[in-house]
Order: sequence, then C-alpha cells, then structure tokens
Amino acid sequence: MRLSYVLRRLGFLLGVIWTAATLNWILPHLAPRDPVVEQITQQVAMQGLSADALAEQIASRKALFGLDRPLWEQYLDYLWRIAHFDLGFSIINYPTTVNQLIAQSVWYTMGVVGTATILAFLIGTVLGALLGWQKSPKILSALIPPLMVFQATPAFVVALVLIYYLAFRAKLFPLARAWDMFIVVDWSDWKFLLNVAHHALLPALSLILVSVGGWGLGMRAMMVTVEGDDYMTFAEAKGLKGSRLFFQYALRNALLPQITSLAVRLGTIISGSTLVEVYFQYPGLGSRLNNAIGTFDYYVISGIVFFMVTGIALATFFVDMVYPFLDPRISYQRGT
Repeated sequence: MRLSYVLRRLGFLLGVIWTAATLNWILPHLAPRDPVVEQITQQVAMQGLSADALAEQIASRKALFGLDRPLWEQYLDYLWRIAHFDLGFSIINYPTTVNQLIAQSVWYTMGVVGTATILAFLIGTVLGALLGWQKSPKILSALIPPLMVFQATPAFVVALVLIYYLAFRAKLFPLARAWDMFIVVDWSDWKFLLNVAHHALLPALSLILVSVGGWGLGMRAMMVTVEGDDYMTFAEAKGLKGSRLFFQYALRNALLPQITSLAVRLGTIISGSTLVEVYFQYPGLGSRLNNAIGTFDYYVISGIVFFMVTGIALATFFVDMVYPFLDPRISYQRGT
C-alpha cells in the first residue's frame, strides 16, 4: 500500500469530519426556534418573574453559551472545541456536558445494537452463503420468503409486535427500561447483569430479525455470482473437496462486500435504532437523540450527529485500509 494513498485517504477523512462539523453548526442556526429563549421562558413562567427578569436571564444564558458573539467567532470557537473533542454543554441539562451525556448512553447502544448488528451479520452471512450454494439442501430455500418479509419490515414495527406478544401478552420479557425499576444498580452483581441482559434481549431480537434478511439475501446474491467465476470452475475441476470450495473459494470471495457493508452499518447503528430504543425506553443514544430533538437541545443534537458521522467516516477509512489484507488483488498502486 502506497503512503501517498494513505495520506490522501486521511485527508479525505479529515475533510468529511470538517464538513460534518460545519453542517452541524450551520443547520441549527437556520432553525426559527431559540432553545435558550424557550427554556428560560418556561422557567420564568413557573417562577412568575417579570419581563425585565426574563430578558436578563436570556441575556445571561446566551452569554454563558457564547451566543451573543458574532457568528464567525462562534464558528471558530466551535471548530476549536471540536478539534479538542469538546462538544459543549447541554442547554437543557446545564452544566452537564454533551460528552458526559454521550458517555452515559453510548455503552447501552453499543452493547445492544452493536451486538445485534454483529450477530445479524454472522447469521445472515452464513445463511445467505448456504442459500446461494448449489449443493446446499433444497429445504433451505423455504427461508427466502421470511427473509424478504423481515428485510422489508421497519425495525420499530417488529419491536411493537414483539412488545405486544412476548412482553405484554406472554410476559416473557419486560416491557421497557434497561433493568427493573426497584433493583439495586450494582454492575459487579451477576444477578443485576442477568437482569440487564434480560431487558436487552427483546430490543436486540427486533434488530436482528430485520437485519438478518438483508445480510442473507445480499450474501446469497454474491454467492450466486461467485459460483460462476472461472476460478471456481477450475478449482472444482481439480477435484477439491466441497467444504474447501465453499469456505476457501466461494465464501471468502463473496464476503468482501459484506465486510464493507458491516463497517457502514456499525457507523450508523445509532440512527437505525432510535425508534426501537424509544419504544423500549432504552437509555441509549437513540433515546437521547430523540429527547434532545423534542426539547431542541441543539448542542446535544449536533454532538450526537457529529459522533455518528465521525463513526461512519472512521469505519469507512478502516475498511479501506484493511481491504488489501482481505483481498490480495487490491494493491492501491498508482492507476488501480
């Protein structure tokens, strides 16, 4: 791999992050709502203060967040903070920082949604490979219609169905939350960890069901394409065993597009799980983003969105770097 290519890709990565940061700053300023005015107005209304006190409170809070300065100064200050991984303060939950809010929620999302994405990838990839392999049992073809149905069904619809039948009717799973309401929170207690895992099963299952279909059908299409290639015909003519043909020739080459898709999926797990987390009242980044949108806490909104875009950019960069190790045909030499 040429150093010049790595530097170009790194420059492209930084350009994507800068563009995302700029759009994150511009778009909230175009909105007609003012979160500072709305919050202070609500507080003053409950306290029964005068109009002069309202204006004073608004001016004080805007000065606190630097919103009273010229736009170009606000933009440069924002870029400086982003460069130092400082996403600012939450307007609604001041003085809590956006970094703290993300740190509180990201592990729930990564634990449930990240695990569900990887499990769906593994199950769907193996299942799709078997569906596309000509020597597989024909009975497996009966799985194609269910996979197509689940692939076309939104995750939040599956979540609602699972909540109704498995949680509300059958009472096999809890309806919501990350753990029981009156349980003592102790991450060193295995009983508490089992309770957390029990609450996480249903959200994870809803995401796995809708994702397996896409992974399976995509892998099936790639396997059908790979089986017609010349190297597969040559390997079969040499008399290689079926298992070796399947794993070392067909599966290995058909897997490359799936890995690229996995990297992008891992970068977008927050956006794909927002409604699922809302319905299950799960305290992940999806729920945090939904609450921030409802209260127009745009520092939290822009922080989470920037976190998502950066995750996608880093995942794409990582895949770009490891692709030559996965596929020796890719060298990233000049002209390739």
